Amino acid sequence: MNNTMEDGFEPKLVYAVIHGCILALGLPLNAFSLWILLRHHGLKSPSAVFMVNLAISDLLLIISLPMRVYFYATGTWPLSKEACVWIILLYSNNIRSSAIFITFISVDRLLAVVYPLRSRHLRTASNALKAVGLVWLFIVVMNIPERFEFSRFLENLNVSTCFEYPRHPPRPLHDKLVMAYFQSALVLTMLAVNIVCTTLVSWTLRRHLNNSARVNNKVNVMLIFVMNLVTFTICFLPLSIGLLTFGTSTITPLVCLANVNCCLDPLLYYFSLDAFWKKKEDTDLPREQ
Repeated sequence: MNNTMEDGFEPKLVYAVIHGCILALGLPLNAFSLWILLRHHGLKSPSAVFMVNLAISDLLLIISLPMRVYFYATGTWPLSKEACVWIILLYSNNIRSSAIFITFISVDRLLAVVYPLRSRHLRTASNALKAVGLVWLFIVVMNIPERFEFSRFLENLNVSTCFEYPRHPPRPLHDKLVMAYFQSALVLTMLAVNIVCTTLVSWTLRRHLNNSARVNNKVNVMLIFVMNLVTFTICFLPLSIGLLTFGTSTITPLVCLANVNCCLDPLLYYFSLDAFWKKKEDTDLPREQ
């Protein structure tokens, strides 16, 4: 066993089981969801565009999980440090892209419910494709400095390891937390936007409680926003706070928790399909007449 065990006992086998369960559940759920989205809905609505890209983001995370399972089950890293860097980047990319795409979905639903007519020229598949293109460009640009930072960090370690770092890293604390501050700021900003969207939509639905033509199936509408807030508060927020509070050394349980988001997102697709894609045309027609 390598030196990753030096700082006390850690339930690595438990981590392996958790990541194995996430892999076994998340892979078929997201693959099936992506197939349904592309086959039955294509990229013809902004919601479909955002959800397709959210599913792709989750699948990119899921393909990195087998190596996490192997590492935590055996305590050894069989690949190069460069491979470790790219697998870590897949994980970091998922948190950022998922947070942004989930927020896009909330904003799109906000516009559909609160401003159904005035927002029609904004809520187009073309604009959504441009938005997701900018998101992926942003993710790639962020990977450039991160890739070199992770590479230098791992080169300073005298062990062949991945995913776990010493409690006293050889690099200054300030350097280590630069991206943690950025990621926390991004997550908190996206969370604030989701809270505002949830509040405005809830207020709008209460105002039109007896107007069935306004929005059908109000429960499913609110469940979309509830799922978004649950994903942020349970999966993304604890890790962001943990990085700032504890650094990179004692956050493995929080990483496990964050990875659960790829199993929660398919529920978001289900509620959105029922509440909007099948009934959205019916809800908007009375307003247009």
